[in-house]
Amino acid sequence: MPGVSARGLSHAERRQLAANLTRVLSLYRSLLDAYIFEFFTDQLWSTLPRSWQEALDGLNPPQLAALLLGMPAEGDVVRYRSVWPLTLLALKSTASALAFTRTPGFQTPSEFLENPSQSSRLTAPFRKHVRPKKQHEIRRLGELVKKLSDLTGCTQVVDVGSGQVKSIEGDRRLVERARRLDRELLHALEKEQRRKPQVAPTGPRRSPQHVVRWVEPAALCDELLLPLEHSPRGGARLLLTGLHACGDLSVTLLRHFCCCPEVVALASVGCCYMKLSDPGGYPLSQWVAALPGCELSYRLREGACHALEEYAERLQRAGPGLRTHCYRAALETVIRRAQPTLRRPGVQGIPRVHELKIEEYVQRGLQRVGLDPQLPLNLAALRAQQAQENRVVAFFSLALLLAPLVETLILLDRLLHLQEQGFHAELLPIFSPELSPRNLALVATKRPLGQAFSVLETEDG
Repeated sequence: MPGVSARGLSHAERRQLAANLTRVLSLYRSLLDAYIFEFFTDQLWSTLPRSWQEALDGLNPPQLAALLLGMPAEGDVVRYRSVWPLTLLALKSTASALAFTRTPGFQTPSEFLENPSQSSRLTAPFRKHVRPKKQHEIRRLGELVKKLSDLTGCTQVVDVGSGQVKSIEGDRRLVERARRLDRELLHALEKEQRRKPQVAPTGPRRSPQHVVRWVEPAALCDELLLPLEHSPRGGARLLLTGLHACGDLSVTLLRHFCCCPEVVALASVGCCYMKLSDPGGYPLSQWVAALPGCELSYRLREGACHALEEYAERLQRAGPGLRTHCYRAALETVIRRAQPTLRRPGVQGIPRVHELKIEEYVQRGLQRVGLDPQLPLNLAALRAQQAQENRVVAFFSLALLLAPLVETLILLDRLLHLQEQGFHAELLPIFSPELSPRNLALVATKRPLGQAFSVLETEDG
């Protein structure tokens, strides 16, 4: 989808964008706050304007991908079967115009042109235990961190929430596994160098230093620096990074960047916005906090984590897996008739939903929430609900269309917060959104880089 680039906006334009976003999100808050599994219990279809219902009713999934989300399958011709209401067209245009672009400076990731499961830019030892998505993320974020480190003269890189480079991770089990994988990698590289000395990379090899430590939002800078390698106290220049730093962890990285003089650069990709503390995790900037309607509920922040491109592909394929939301919404009606006080219960994943009849799904769902799976079912009502599957998909697609605006506001708030502190910050799409939906990297420095920021966006050849 097209969108706006943060790099192309002045500080005043970023503030205006935040104001526009809060107005639009306030206007469509009821749509974003809705839970799709309450489609039937709350009669969500009837909450849409009548003209929207008429435009969307009867559209099949590929048509929704092409007409509503603006993501037609390759070769598809976009044709409207009727004249859409201006309000719906305006919503579609606004969602596209106000969201940060998630399109990186490359199209198909070059490393997967030959083999979609193996990055050609990583040798076999570096691909071991690593899925294609993570291969792509490691390589692209590694390139960004290397360039940013060179531009800012950093002497050390601290990877927070590293899981498995010097790294800080709160889970001891992940640290032990990471150390074991480090040993395996060094052993594999040594074997490769003996076998192909003219091809294998040369030079000193050291494992990352792994530290078991929780990084607290209120921790002092000395506590953050304590586990690091010894270096002159005044000579350390640190780059903080976090790949999909979950919830408050990404906010914590921002705060350490702001308060620690040794930290001169930041490269962070956030995720799991619904886990942000409220208050504390959002809003951060004075500007956004003062805007009417800036509040973002748990549901809105959760919706911002959905994968728009991945769902559009599912719509294009029109596979039977799309019926899951409809089945879950039908289950909710049965649950509430059986036990009215039980609302929005968590239903553990039911395997192979697309192969089940709706009544089979409902029976398994009842069992998972602790109700009698043999409750008498109104099969006629369930069949009538199943017949509305495309309406359920259309409503969910509408909410998903707006979800990037929520992510844009959260990340824009972080940009404005850093600028209010006197720092320099940009947002760069560094991953392919089809592989890694949360692909916007927040890059911050304590001195201006000017046009050098453009170097960070490019993909190495």
